Amino acid sequence: MEPDFSGWATKAGLRCADGLTIGPDAFKHQGQKTKVPLVWQHQHDGVKNVLGHVTLEHREGGVYARGFFNDTEDGIHAKSMVEHGDIDSMSIFANQLKKQNNVVNHGNIREVSLVLAGANPCARIENVYIQHGEDGELSVV
Repeated sequence: MEPDFSGWATKAGLRCADGLTIGPDAFKHQGQKTKVPLVWQHQHDGVKNVLGHVTLEHREGGVYARGFFNDTEDGIHAKSMVEHGDIDSMSIFANQLKKQNNVVNHGNIREVSLVLAGANPCARIENVYIQHGEDGELSVV
């Protein structure tokens, strides 16, 4: 299955709006292809807030995400907003954080959210993939 979009779920070494900085290996233990829910604005109070899922990949510089929308009404709507560039920011929710001063050195990402404005200034969607026709050819917008 091909992703609908990809980009940085969080970038390391940048001070976030909450005053925390993600350390370079804070989420490295989640390794390659960890799958977590994709939700809207960190809303965990309803099943309709789940828009799909993302696979996480630790890279030098942070955590990269590949996003997959579900075919629910809300998932389709969110996909349309991403395709049109209306939404281009992501944010993570992590728990079990281990910090030294204001640097997060370890934690577990539990979800990635599409957000109007993320706390991490470089947590952005970089690529949007649109499938064309019956041959399934993908193009990057």
